[in-house]
Amino acid sequence: MPLSHYITLGKSGLKVSPFCLGAMTFGQDWGAWGSTPEDSVAIIDRYLDSGGNFIDTANAYTRGHSEAILGDHLSKDKGKRRRTVLATKFFGCMEKGDPNAGGGGRKNIIWSCEESLRRLKTDYIDLYWLHCWDYHVPIEETLRAMDDLVGAGKVRYIGFSDVPAWKVTQAQMIANFRGWAPITALQIEYSLLERTVEGELMPMARELGIGVTPWSPLKGGALSGKYRRDNRGEIKPGRGPWVEGTLSQDKTYDVVDVLIAIAKEINSTPARVALNWVQRQPGVTSTIIGARTMSQLEDNLAALDIQLSEDQLKRLAEVSEPKLNFPHGFLKNSPRFRNPSVMVNGELADDNPVAPKPGEGW
Repeated sequence: MPLSHYITLGKSGLKVSPFCLGAMTFGQDWGAWGSTPEDSVAIIDRYLDSGGNFIDTANAYTRGHSEAILGDHLSKDKGKRRRTVLATKFFGCMEKGDPNAGGGGRKNIIWSCEESLRRLKTDYIDLYWLHCWDYHVPIEETLRAMDDLVGAGKVRYIGFSDVPAWKVTQAQMIANFRGWAPITALQIEYSLLERTVEGELMPMARELGIGVTPWSPLKGGALSGKYRRDNRGEIKPGRGPWVEGTLSQDKTYDVVDVLIAIAKEINSTPARVALNWVQRQPGVTSTIIGARTMSQLEDNLAALDIQLSEDQLKRLAEVSEPKLNFPHGFLKNSPRFRNPSVMVNGELADDNPVAPKPGEGW
């Protein structure tokens, strides 16, 4: 699958690349691990020149610098901006001491959108995300404010990020019944080390026609191949606590061991195998890749070129099998859930069509 093999996002008519370029590392305002503006621009152009068209950022990324870098560059070429599906988010507080300068309330949403438009140097945002669920604000208020932005032409599509499945479902039903802009996309963490989303979020998105764009498909770099069992504890991750907890768990290295073995079998890299696995999962539209350097971008993009066998997919599914909340384990093992018509000599057959395949969730 080439980067230019565009896929419609959810039930919308918006076509996006199978890999989305994440811009969280654009700018060094959060520390030296980020990319300089010059390196960021080079990465943007390499991605776009390779056929990619989907870039994701947020108002809070590197304190707004990420949006500014994108705006300064894309605004120089109207054709480039026109072809780019530009996504950004609201939620993070951008003004200390102001209780209304963050969250999902109408006052912040409208103000944040205007500020993002200013930094991005554009008059519209292709996909506007609620960055995180704000349980202090009625979801109707958040939805109506986002719908007003769509009606005003400042936003084309809306999406939710990091919101529980039951709240996304409630919001989508409200939007549908009231004729407001529907939730087109869902951004959630999904990787071989974070598969609990297969319990509720992934099947919910598939049922409601919402396109999924996974973030952190390499679990903050833990699945990049840089951290191995034989050098455990010797390499300090640049993102500190974000990754240190993952690297302290034995299961991480169980998964990494299999990734390394499969990468050797197909003459590839662990990162490419991990990214390829995520993009192949049912319901996934476009996986967000974060590249701080050009070499990381090149390696990530090459993940679209590899082919994993059924045996290799099975090994990855088994070593990363998640423990899901009730009732998923109960249903999986319950004869009452399985199709009674699929019997062989009075016993349930292994190819039961009701039970999902590994990686599909429940």
